[in-house]
Amino acid sequence: MLMLGFAGFMGILKIVLMALAAFGLFDAAFRREDAFRAADKQNKVFWLIVLGIALVVSYLFSILGILPIVGLVASIVYIVDVRPALKQVSGGGWGRRRGGSSSDGPYGPYNGGR
Repeated sequence: MLMLGFAGFMGILKIVLMALAAFGLFDAAFRREDAFRAADKQNKVFWLIVLGIALVVSYLFSILGILPIVGLVASIVYIVDVRPALKQVSGGGWGRRRGGSSSDGPYGPYNGGR
């Protein structure tokens, strides 16, 4: 009975690891390449490869091995460090503008001193 509960817990933990890697991979795939350079992080291809490998490793190997833990660390580094820097550089989510126009200032639209 105890082993069945432990196996269920490990299965849930494996799903969480896969979800973290999949979220990071999905997020990195939809970010602009120039945002990675502007944030002074590794390039987009590097993060796509690292997070893709983390997803595959977390699926194939037991969570008690070293490779899934390395994948977890890579996913956490992307989510905690790289993603906020990319959001700050690109101004929000996935490279698209969030309302407003190009003439908006910090307190509203700029009307040219009229």
